[in-house]
Amino acid sequence: MYHHRRPLAAFIFHSLLCSSVIAGATLAHAQSQSKSQQDSERQWIAGDHHIHSRFSTGWDREQNPPAAILGGDAIYPTPMNALMARYYGLGWMVTTDHGGPNHSQVNLQQAYPELQQSRLVVPDVIQFYGMEFDTPGADHSSLIMPHTHDEADRLHSIESSFNKREPWPADPTWDTEPRMLEALRFMKEFPEKPVIIAHHPSRSAPAVRQYGLTTPHELRSWNDLAPGIAIGMEGAPGHQAAALHPGGTIDRNGARGGYGNHPTMGGFDQLTAIVGGFWDSMLSEGRNWWITANSDSHVHYSEGGSDFWPGEYSKTYVWAEKSHEDILDGIRGGRVFVTTGDLISELYVTAESAGEQAHIGGTLSVPAGQAVTITIRFLDPDSDNHHGDNPAVTRIDLIAGEMHGHVSDPATDTHEHTEVVARFTEADWTIAGDYREVSYHFDSLPADHYIRVRGTNTAQLEPELDPRGEDPWSDLWFYANPIRFHVED
Repeated sequence: MYHHRRPLAAFIFHSLLCSSVIAGATLAHAQSQSKSQQDSERQWIAGDHHIHSRFSTGWDREQNPPAAILGGDAIYPTPMNALMARYYGLGWMVTTDHGGPNHSQVNLQQAYPELQQSRLVVPDVIQFYGMEFDTPGADHSSLIMPHTHDEADRLHSIESSFNKREPWPADPTWDTEPRMLEALRFMKEFPEKPVIIAHHPSRSAPAVRQYGLTTPHELRSWNDLAPGIAIGMEGAPGHQAAALHPGGTIDRNGARGGYGNHPTMGGFDQLTAIVGGFWDSMLSEGRNWWITANSDSHVHYSEGGSDFWPGEYSKTYVWAEKSHEDILDGIRGGRVFVTTGDLISELYVTAESAGEQAHIGGTLSVPAGQAVTITIRFLDPDSDNHHGDNPAVTRIDLIAGEMHGHVSDPATDTHEHTEVVARFTEADWTIAGDYREVSYHFDSLPADHYIRVRGTNTAQLEPELDPRGEDPWSDLWFYANPIRFHVED
């Protein structure tokens, strides 16, 4: 349990906060002057949607009801999280404190006012209000609120009514799948809809295709009921520094992501990492079901925790203008790629047929019999990441699958009509300035399809199970959300 900021964190916080306050008024004025120019075009903006502050509390259970202990689980103030996010290259973030008995009042009366202060102190990081929803009948989820004048009241109405750890005494009737569906129906009534992203979906799974708290059936049910709210899952969970000692040496017993039952694969959850697995089964149905990556920051590994700072290791890039509205629209629309270890910093996947184009998260209508050309263009930055390495992309995989409509069995977690159709190495791509580029040509598509792209700095043809004590900086991957093709008769 951590009940205060440690000395290193306090020093960093004080140094960054002083520089921010000094520059704050000037920065805010400059941003207001240039906002229309900055936001006139979309760009890749890195962010993190799963960040805890000191309002992820511990609990004094000697009292009845239990009293919240600030810093009892995560330890950092929200402005510090925002400052560190900015330092590590993020342009947006979501504060996601998890709940407990009557925690809705902690969020409303304490966490939200500190978020408002953080927005003033660090205005160049777009900061969303949200929480780590203690999901009824499942594990946790990011609950991301649209930026509205009543965002705090809206979150309070959800947490106080549906968060499974909210009631005291504990009430098991709050922890059921039907109650989660009731919560989604409640959220659908909001004029501006929130977003739900399932956290570490296989962390409680004992083996491949054996599920714990979160199941394929549940995720389908959420997406069936509220496809514009329940939109995806963490592809790469947080806690990626779990195999690092405070000094940065390897903890041979540490499990990446905190996946102590069945391990991650290249740092990614099995629901994402297995070609022809659950994610592909969802995409094969034509669903909007996207993946993300984040820190799940509670306590930095240098202070005895298992976490990197927001943006230090994992980044979720959204193609958007730098505003709350367009970033959330990009997340909801799948205009997203994710990377670990700053393996890449830009990725453009373009599908073209009959003079029309689509990009990551998009859909392209393809006349029957027409060819489709896929162009992959990426920036592998010639600079060190935050471990002092300059990792290089060794291979890119193009993955394609057939789309056939919804399956009859909601527990389906495989799709046999998905395969790696091409693997590209340095010998295959051309160099155009700072960018690498490669293309692939489909002569025609016999049916509706989707494609997705991933890449790595390893020689693994498929991401392997991560052994205990693996250095996370040695095993890096990026994944892009798909492009779908509708073949017209």
